[in-house]
Amino acid sequence: MSKELKGKVALVTGGSRGLGAVTALALAEQGADVAISYVASADKAEAVVESLKAKGVRAIAIRSDQADMAAARPLVDQVMAAFGRLDILVNNAAIAVQGKPVDDPDLDTVNLDRQWQINVMGTVATTRAAAPVLSNGGRIIFIGSGLGSHVPFPGVADYAGTKSALSGYAKGVARDLGGRDITVNVVQPGVMPTDMAAAVLGDGVPDFLMNLHAIRRIATLEEVSALVCFLAGPNGGYITGGVIDVAGGFGI
Repeated sequence: MSKELKGKVALVTGGSRGLGAVTALALAEQGADVAISYVASADKAEAVVESLKAKGVRAIAIRSDQADMAAARPLVDQVMAAFGRLDILVNNAAIAVQGKPVDDPDLDTVNLDRQWQINVMGTVATTRAAAPVLSNGGRIIFIGSGLGSHVPFPGVADYAGTKSALSGYAKGVARDLGGRDITVNVVQPGVMPTDMAAAVLGDGVPDFLMNLHAIRRIATLEEVSALVCFLAGPNGGYITGGVIDVAGGFGI
């Protein structure tokens, strides 16, 4: 495999498991040094770091709670202290709180508010912290969701809202940073085999949801991370402000 990202440094938030971990490994495969952030899964984070180092790149794991906006600057500062630069930011960290319509008297507003704080405000804080130090020609990639564009069933208003908000914000950031040749895009996966999806859907994807897909299967983590890597690489240099689905035709 060509090392198109050799010499680049990437930060993947929420990189200790799921799509974040697979994306971190895919970036390392292309030669990037990688920092990942995590909240509680220190053992998993260190295991990912060891896997990254085994690919011949430098790697670190940084504990950082995206629910705390004040944590964003120290996170970026630690990446800069360790590697001396930052070229690629993958805003992956998020939570999913779903399942009840907004008029349900038992709506868990505390956790829904926390979801907005992590998925939107924490992501905004990380982007703000990274933007001044991101190298010219750098990349920012937000991990959104197909639900950010298409909501075919009830109970996901707040989650869909957080992901839709990222699309508008990313377009604004793309405009702000375009003069430095920094590209900013949103990757919107559909259902993926992650702990987050399992917590919402249980053991499998129900037929009604699968029927919304033109391609009747869920995405692999590798398919989604491949798009992230393309956008992070040299061939993605003229794609910015995009909201790109990797969702098997979900909602078309």
